[in-house]
Amino acid sequence: MNYQTFRQRAHFDQSEILAMAHGRLVDDAPEGFALRLPAPPMLMVDRILELHRDGPRGKLVAERDVRVDDWFFQCHFLGDPVQPGCLGVDAVWQLIGFYCGWCGGLGAGRALGCKEVEFSGQIRPHDKVVRYEIQIVRYQELPSSGSAVAIGDATVAVDGEVIYVIKRAKVGLFRGIDYPDYPFISRNAHGGKLER
Repeated sequence: MNYQTFRQRAHFDQSEILAMAHGRLVDDAPEGFALRLPAPPMLMVDRILELHRDGPRGKLVAERDVRVDDWFFQCHFLGDPVQPGCLGVDAVWQLIGFYCGWCGGLGAGRALGCKEVEFSGQIRPHDKVVRYEIQIVRYQELPSSGSAVAIGDATVAVDGEVIYVIKRAKVGLFRGIDYPDYPFISRNAHGGKLER
């Protein structure tokens, strides 16, 4: 799809989510558009049902189908399979990064933290659907670079029951930090502190 269509869409299906993970969803992206979602098995979203922006605020609703053979059930834990809670938090970061790019931010996404995480339940192999609801409390573009930052409060529910609450999850898009020539050694081949 073209960039204008991408920016106007309020939902994305599984094939479009996978295309974004592989960098093939937007065919006329502007310079500096390096937005990606993780590829499977780290991709924690199957579909985005709702995207809405109202100035610096917004909302996202997305889902992921639970699969009895998900990779994490095979190792976390033997004899007691449960989805790691950190993957639910990562899903929220993935979605907030997507939101930044959908709003027009440029650069590659990086999780910047969250203020509070509370777990009150678990995801097991025979559950059906995980639902993420995120209220964006602030979105801001940095005019000099086109980079962007978003902060959101989220709930994660499984089969209709809220099991995680995440406060002030923060993601930024930063230009010039992507590493498209991996595994070759180049300018961004090493990590370390991000320059802000």
